[in-house]
Amino acid sequence: MPLIEIDRVTKRFGDNEVLNGIDLNIGAGEVISLIGKSGSGKSTLLRCINGLETIDGGSIDVAGVRLSDDEAALKRLRLEVGMIFQQFNLFPHLTIGRNVMLAPMIVLGMKVDEARRQAEMQLDRVGLKHKIDAFPDQLSGGQQQRVAIARALSMSPKALLCDEITSALDPELVQEVLAVIKELAAGGMTLVMVTHEMRFAREVCDRVVFLHRGRIHESGAPEALFRSPQTDELRQFLAAAHAA
Repeated sequence: MPLIEIDRVTKRFGDNEVLNGIDLNIGAGEVISLIGKSGSGKSTLLRCINGLETIDGGSIDVAGVRLSDDEAALKRLRLEVGMIFQQFNLFPHLTIGRNVMLAPMIVLGMKVDEARRQAEMQLDRVGLKHKIDAFPDQLSGGQQQRVAIARALSMSPKALLCDEITSALDPELVQEVLAVIKELAAGGMTLVMVTHEMRFAREVCDRVVFLHRGRIHESGAPEALFRSPQTDELRQFLAAAHAA
């Protein structure tokens, strides 16, 4: 059974239909890239999977549980699915360690000592254990994004949703964040990523999904998709991405 099942999902904002009948199954341990022009529905789809946006039609199941607008169900869902955003959203008045410890303590009722050990372990995974007592403004953008990844991992999610997590970074910092994601992928983490990093999508992902005007236009293994796009829309998108 797929870890995430998306069946005929639609989403509107006013008269604008952002998602128009999305069907997508994602297996445990699979690494998926969502690509497409701005406004194609990529980020909205991620936000729907995490329950940050309510869908207008269709259904989404995560780990066999149907997504609904019931508050208790949404809380359970967010224990299963972590989300990392373009902006790091760290609490500036808390140390790095406290940023990572906060959710396990509040949501899971974890004791301080256990939460600290967990934070050390997750920060070690992203190469920042030595920064546990630093504050966010003492870190580079790339380091702050790696802390955001550690914070998401601290809840032991079954899947991570990554929404253009390198787009706010200077080019020289992009690779340090992608290196962490690459390690997570190699370790079997289920990842669904909105990204403009075509080389990363080609090298690391199991499947690339091209969205165009709220629909899945093409989907397949990266090498085949990039080498032989089947539609003019994908050809144009890849040409523009290559030229950028």
